[in-house]
Amino acid sequence: MMKNIPGILLCSVIALPAWYFGRRVPLAGGPIIAILAGILISLLIPNLTKLQICKGGSFAAGVRFTSRKLLQFSIILLGFEMNLYNIMNVGRMALVLMFFTFLTAFVMAFFAGRILKLPGNTRTLIGVGTAICGGSAIAAVAPVIGAEDEDVARAISTIFMFNIAAVFVFPVLGRFLGMGDADFGIWAGVAINDTSSVVAAAAVWSNAAQNNTALNYATIVKLSRVLLLVPVTLVLALYTAHKMKGRDTGNFSFTKVFPWFVLFFIAAAVINTFLGMGSDISSRLGLIGKFGIVMAMAAIGLNTNLKSLFTSGIKPIVLGGLCWAAVAIVALYVLNLAGLI
Repeated sequence: MMKNIPGILLCSVIALPAWYFGRRVPLAGGPIIAILAGILISLLIPNLTKLQICKGGSFAAGVRFTSRKLLQFSIILLGFEMNLYNIMNVGRMALVLMFFTFLTAFVMAFFAGRILKLPGNTRTLIGVGTAICGGSAIAAVAPVIGAEDEDVARAISTIFMFNIAAVFVFPVLGRFLGMGDADFGIWAGVAINDTSSVVAAAAVWSNAAQNNTALNYATIVKLSRVLLLVPVTLVLALYTAHKMKGRDTGNFSFTKVFPWFVLFFIAAAVINTFLGMGSDISSRLGLIGKFGIVMAMAAIGLNTNLKSLFTSGIKPIVLGGLCWAAVAIVALYVLNLAGLI
């Protein structure tokens, strides 16, 4: 563990100002600022992570530990903010919407990604980010499928672009379509990628409506989507295990690819729901988890090769836009069939 300390400290030094400015600019958010800062630092000081800072030690081990192990621990802590009762009370319509939008995101990511000839991990991460919860889902799934840091950075950057667009576009479209407060909240909750962008778009709507109906619905639906991380990571772990087994007939072990942190995430949600930890304790644990994710994004940024990131050109952006538009349209169609708009 001692060899990891220098790299962990480096990531924390980058994460602190990113966290500070992210809380003051919620639309950007700490994770995005941290990953961009990490990429910039790696560009200005290309061999920083390999720099020998003590006898036989460098930043590399700690940066790698932060982007993998610390990230998984941080996701576990986010489980303490989940309340299963609130999620069960979302309603049948929200669950139906989530099913269709989830399926749409993955189908679009798979087929459009293959047509665009994007790498499989990039397609998967963009699909997961669109279907579930943006950067957090990408960060959770990346270690399960063995994605490279460049894949993660590429997917997060793509998702971030459409998060910004959604905050401005969704309230305007909602007003144009004559949606009610609750309907807009459900739509925003299932069709916008990242939690901060869901909250921002719903807050814009609620401020205009002078009530918190849209904001409350959007937040609950968005938290419900987070639970999709559990089955998705398990399925992807099984798929990864199958591929590994096909390549290695001697030393394959399912325990090496099984996302054990997902089970601890579920346990944290159960503890918070049924043991009554209290909102103060659960929010503090969640806050620590969110800061840990900012540190992990800084580590990913430090490990990102900017030249390699841009070699794929505009293709990831095209895929992200197709997934985003498809999910929003399908959600509107289902809402229309239900007679809500």
